[in-house]
Amino acid sequence: MAAQTRGVALRLCTLGFLLGVAFCKGFVEDLDESFKDGRKDDIWLVDFYAPWCGHCKKLEPVWNEVGVEMKSIGSPVKVGKMDATSYSSIASEFGVRGYPTIKLLKGDLAYNYRGPRTKDDIIEFAHRVSGALIRPLPSQQMFEHVQRRHRVFFVYIGGESPLKEKYIDAASELIVYTYFFSASEDVVPEYVTLREMPAVLVFKDGTHFVYDEYEDGDLSSWISRERFQSYLTVDGFLLKACGYCSY
Repeated sequence: MAAQTRGVALRLCTLGFLLGVAFCKGFVEDLDESFKDGRKDDIWLVDFYAPWCGHCKKLEPVWNEVGVEMKSIGSPVKVGKMDATSYSSIASEFGVRGYPTIKLLKGDLAYNYRGPRTKDDIIEFAHRVSGALIRPLPSQQMFEHVQRRHRVFFVYIGGESPLKEKYIDAASELIVYTYFFSASEDVVPEYVTLREMPAVLVFKDGTHFVYDEYEDGDLSSWISRERFQSYLTVDGFLLKACGYCSY
């Protein structure tokens, strides 16, 4: 039934876009000055836009589809948009410097979205950032599920330690880009051999690599380097993330 509802909603949204009828705008809330004080108990995905901005106008139908999908799957994330020129003080408080700016707001935290402006990529970002910072993997079955679903992800193995604290700090900074998990040693595949515990691993490209503080340096910097697959289709967003261009 949920899938049927989602399909009908998305078809209406697409039809509305083609005919110029706003069937799907009801799934995106127009935000005003009351948003600042009323949002504390909710998680919000917000598009800060300017009415005259061409990129904002191009994003609008995609954003409406995001609202439809998040509503239809029962996501706890609310989808909204704010005219940052009309409510410039609020936009400035959230660190909006250009248009459109997409942010996920969770409690006192604000996460910037810098990926491709597609429905699927934006929703993936919302799911990742709105969930737990570090997600436990309680079983081998769950680990295998994560391997099938994610092309790159990081895992902390072990108990409380200074390394875990560094891992949490890194996850707080980099959750906008990748997934962070924790597991016990008996959950990871048998082919994974650890020389010492605790440990941080990255799984990607059909293999894995173990973080070595002496060889790899700062943990956050290592994660920033390893969060990319070895072979990727290069586009403007990837180049910007790698620091090769600015625009």
